[in-house]
Amino acid sequence: MKASTNIREMLAGNRIYVPTYQRAYSWETPREGSERKTQTDVFLSDLEENIRSNNSNPYYFGHFLFEEKENNKYAVIDGQQRLTTISIFLSVLFRCLKKKKVQLSIEDNQIFQDTIQCNHIDRFQTVEYDKDFFKDYVINQSIEDDKTLEYQSAKRIKYAYDYFLNKLMLKEPDELEKLLNSTITASCSTYNVKNESEAIQMFIFQNNRGKSPSALEILKANFMFAIHLNGGHLTNDLIEEVKRRFEKIYKSISAIGYKISEDEILNHTLRVKFNNLSEGNAIEKIKTILAGKEPIEFIKTFSMMLEKSFDTLRLFFGDDEKKHHEIHSIITLGGIGQIIPFIIKAYSFRIPYSEIFRLCVSLESIILRDRLIGTRADMTSRLNYDFQKFTKENPIIQPIIDRINRIKSESHWWWAHWNNKALKQSISGGLHHPTARFLLWKYENHLETKASRNGYILRRYDQIDRPELEHIAPKTKPGEHLASGYCEYDDEFNNQYLNCLGNYLLISKKHNCSIGNIPYPQKYTTYTYLKQQTEVQETSAKNMEWTKDNILSRKNKITTYIMENF
Repeated sequence: MKASTNIREMLAGNRIYVPTYQRAYSWETPREGSERKTQTDVFLSDLEENIRSNNSNPYYFGHFLFEEKENNKYAVIDGQQRLTTISIFLSVLFRCLKKKKVQLSIEDNQIFQDTIQCNHIDRFQTVEYDKDFFKDYVINQSIEDDKTLEYQSAKRIKYAYDYFLNKLMLKEPDELEKLLNSTITASCSTYNVKNESEAIQMFIFQNNRGKSPSALEILKANFMFAIHLNGGHLTNDLIEEVKRRFEKIYKSISAIGYKISEDEILNHTLRVKFNNLSEGNAIEKIKTILAGKEPIEFIKTFSMMLEKSFDTLRLFFGDDEKKHHEIHSIITLGGIGQIIPFIIKAYSFRIPYSEIFRLCVSLESIILRDRLIGTRADMTSRLNYDFQKFTKENPIIQPIIDRINRIKSESHWWWAHWNNKALKQSISGGLHHPTARFLLWKYENHLETKASRNGYILRRYDQIDRPELEHIAPKTKPGEHLASGYCEYDDEFNNQYLNCLGNYLLISKKHNCSIGNIPYPQKYTTYTYLKQQTEVQETSAKNMEWTKDNILSRKNKITTYIMENF
């Protein structure tokens, strides 16, 4: 490849692929109703802006780093996210041109062969585990949809393709031709190496457009470079081992999706490795270790631990979350990063699931207290001692549970931040809506369990259609007339009753949109879905009004449940 070229020349006559040890497609696509800019959104808008500006200079797609193989094959070391997006975009462009023009011109067909596919040979292939889907959905367009995609990266490929298709189908043929010409003539620079060590060095030190390398990617590059420097006669075997482990890691990342970031998992693994919840910046710590006396041994042990951590969390956030309510519950609570090292340890020590469930329930209660109470005190420092004592030789969770129970009842200032008095005070007024929804979902299962005579299968949070938090006595806009059936909105009501657990109700989005500020007797008749809704009916059945007394009575019931269970 030429050092200074354009997209068409770079692709033409070559076979470029993403090696399996590289990360899969990670660019995000705008979600419906969201105004947040994403990489694919910016990709298209920048191209469109370049055309509108009538800029005489070609658009610039940045720098690409390749490892040169044999027979015009190149492994892309850096730039695969941009190159994947370019291939998706060009494929969509040709599909739209075919539909709009009926038949492509001779030149368009030649461009297709140079950039997409020639004689059934694809110019670009993504990672191995997404390759078949990419070929079927993007290149050959032989399948319309696939709702059974295993990896998040394949879903992102689909989302990007569908996004570009929806946008480009709205354009006229001349607009599409301009976009095609702007893309294929866009300038870029390439650097080709035959030495893998040099390629890794280049990746570590250069800056690129698009999505910045994650700490995990930088770690992988540092590991491989350290092996080239220190591996001796074992270099090739060690490099292949790291590649295999990172191939598995990237598969796990795609399966986990958005539930936890790869860099978080890296930091949590570091905490497990050094048995300390206070460990922070993984990259800086590991760079120091790699510069020490035994970098190879550390690379071998830590990369193995890292693979196991990703595999564990793939199971935890995947099949186990679907099968086990205790795990589903703590994941639904969200923001559980501080307890992930406990989970990694518990799985790696192979303790029984019954014990993992007990651990999840206990950790959930202290996370919830920390969130409700909102203290600046550091939870991890309070749990670090018991975390460090929780080892493969001593895989007992009871000391952790005992510590959490003491924290919940202590009065000494060091521990009192999360005690029962602080909890009760924290739930006396308004709550952060996601946390209130979580509590009411837990309360719903409590009510259903109490009412069931033949046993009750706990309701999953995602079984409620887009759950929202409704104010039974509605919030009103300034000057808005309050419907009948509610008590007077005096200062006491506005300060103490309007925003509290007794006036909050878990409800589906559709249901919430249908009621709003309507008379209470009408609202009353709609409360038929969840057990807590029928409880509200029972509370107000005598007078068909929603009053301060009703709200206080219900608030006391929910408060009692929370105090007894969290």
